[in-house]
Amino acid sequence: MKKFKVHKEGHKILLVSGVSLLIINAFVHYILQANTFIVGFVGALSVILFGFMLYFFRNPKVILNFLDNRLILAPADGKIVAIEEVTEPEYFKDRRIQVSIFMSPTNVHVNRSPISGVVKYTKYHPGNYLVAWHPKSSELNERYTSVIACPQSEFEILVRQIAGKVARKISNYLDEGEEAVQGAEFGFIKFGSRVDIFLPLTAQIQVHLKDKVKGGQTVLAVLPDEDDEAEA
Repeated sequence: MKKFKVHKEGHKILLVSGVSLLIINAFVHYILQANTFIVGFVGALSVILFGFMLYFFRNPKVILNFLDNRLILAPADGKIVAIEEVTEPEYFKDRRIQVSIFMSPTNVHVNRSPISGVVKYTKYHPGNYLVAWHPKSSELNERYTSVIACPQSEFEILVRQIAGKVARKISNYLDEGEEAVQGAEFGFIKFGSRVDIFLPLTAQIQVHLKDKVKGGQTVLAVLPDEDDEAEA
């Protein structure tokens, strides 16, 4: 049996929720102890709710079978909802390939580094809470932008964590100048959200719309070799 691990982002909310549910159940039992149906219903509902929260904050162990910066790994679990060439206005200010991953409340919400390299840029942006699949959510919603530069080449990868309609907290553990490790945790978004990744136009995309991907495991794209770039 695999060991169940709860992510650190869930410790406080699970403690508060657990205590609150216990108080509610004790109050309901004290007031309505003669009505076993309602007491049982509230108890069952509380167990289901707490069980879902435990499930949401699960943090499964990811075993990397490779560390290769030509392979761009998915930064999150979820479904591919966009693959398109766009202008990235915040950092690159030029054309990039945007791949967007929508995370439903049932997905693992740990975010993982797509490559290894130096963190060149991080910035938090307050904003709105449009539904995560809205085309403008990448520009208007609360979001956190991180840029990682591959030391073996000139490539830089931008990852943007975006809060959705339900999500109200983005955690990002990266600091400018530190080393990010491919597949390692760099953040967490609570309760449904989206992650966009911006890649060079020369990247060879390996996924399709509506594909389901796994953070730190699924290869989203392959970057060209420097020799290939030189020949081009």
